[in-house]
Amino acid sequence: MLGKLNSVEIDEAISHQVVGRIGCHADGKTYVVPVSYAYDGQYIYVHTQEGLKVDIMRKNPKVCFQIDMFHDMSNWQSVIAWGEFEELTERKERENALKKLIERELPLTSSETTHLTPYWPFVSSDLHAIEGVTFRIKLGDKTGRFEKAVLASAFNTYH
Repeated sequence: MLGKLNSVEIDEAISHQVVGRIGCHADGKTYVVPVSYAYDGQYIYVHTQEGLKVDIMRKNPKVCFQIDMFHDMSNWQSVIAWGEFEELTERKERENALKKLIERELPLTSSETTHLTPYWPFVSSDLHAIEGVTFRIKLGDKTGRFEKAVLASAFNTYH
């Protein structure tokens, strides 16, 4: 069965993932890149290093954000949201974003891209010392789809 996710299901799906994809475009180049993130119901928070995605979003802050929850080929959810990039350079806002990233639930096995410091999971009490770019995306329009396998009952099949 194919269907559309409602707004509660969309927010729940975004909240339960830690990796999403940002689509951005500037100067005739479209770029889609995975990021690890935290979500508070309004904003996607990301910490990264300088690079192409940051350069593009600084030029054109309008972005698309996408996540998948994939169980198997017939059981999945996908969400696409549109929003606006905002680099967090003010100390308090940046530290609040970093706290959200630190406090998110991560899988037991995680990667370098989810770690904010080389000493992860230990984080300095001085969040300002964490290098890199911290930004948020205020989500606006969101849409979601799903597929859920409908299994026929063995009883109905044979009787």
